[in-house]
Amino acid sequence: MEEGVDDVQVLLTGEVKKLFSEGRAREAQGNVAAAARIFSKVTNIAPKFIYGWSSLGNTQVALANLPSAEQSYTTAINLCQQSQRTPEQFGVPRCNDYYALLLNRGSLRLNNDDAKRALADLELSASLRGKPDALVLQNRGRAREINGLYAGADSDYSAAISMTSNEVTPVWLRSAMVKFQIGDFIGALDLARRVETKYPNVPEVMAAMAVLLAAKGDTAGAQKKLLGIPEWQRVKYTGDEVFITKVVAWPPKMIEVLNKLSQSVEAGSSAAAGGSAGAASSSI
Repeated sequence: MEEGVDDVQVLLTGEVKKLFSEGRAREAQGNVAAAARIFSKVTNIAPKFIYGWSSLGNTQVALANLPSAEQSYTTAINLCQQSQRTPEQFGVPRCNDYYALLLNRGSLRLNNDDAKRALADLELSASLRGKPDALVLQNRGRAREINGLYAGADSDYSAAISMTSNEVTPVWLRSAMVKFQIGDFIGALDLARRVETKYPNVPEVMAAMAVLLAAKGDTAGAQKKLLGIPEWQRVKYTGDEVFITKVVAWPPKMIEVLNKLSQSVEAGSSAAAGGSAGAASSSI
């Protein structure tokens, strides 16, 4: 048997169990820093306890300590794998949350600019889950989208939305943009309009609607929608390439139409300014 495998812990007992429960309580109360300190103590006392590491990883994500969180998740995953390799024994629990641990690490990697490894984690997580899971589908859809696998992303987003059809969430906008990327304009516009109904003043929603209106041929409506975004937020979409390609990471076709729309808005503003200047000069 591999050395140390039999020491992997799925459950705790005694004082360390009480300490872990205290950490969970602090986390539930919103005191994440205190919870992180407690979970760190738990991992020192019981270094083979799977959920000490995964809980520590959760708090490290909340505290924006992503490199440490990845290490914690990876430790939990390795311990879970060791647990699953042990011969099954009556009364001895084994790790049955492998898919969830992979989901956590995959989601972290997805938000830490590590799209390829994120996709690997999330593909395996979905396979291990064995049945449709909205959270897994949403995250795998995002990973597929960022890796340029738009058809797969569309399938995942659509399935996730069908499981939560009564609640409009930001993933609906991602789905709309992916549909636009693969040529389903009607589906894209329908989803985006429903998102707009719930989030009418969110800049990204307004910018996306402007793009779809422009693609529809409603140039005036598109320009009005884009200009309705406060200027300090609008410039992120019209003049910040890093923001649009990396931060919000829009699909290429959305960016292409947005750039053309931005140019038309800028040209219109310049023409209006020139006309005003000319009128002022002639009146002097």
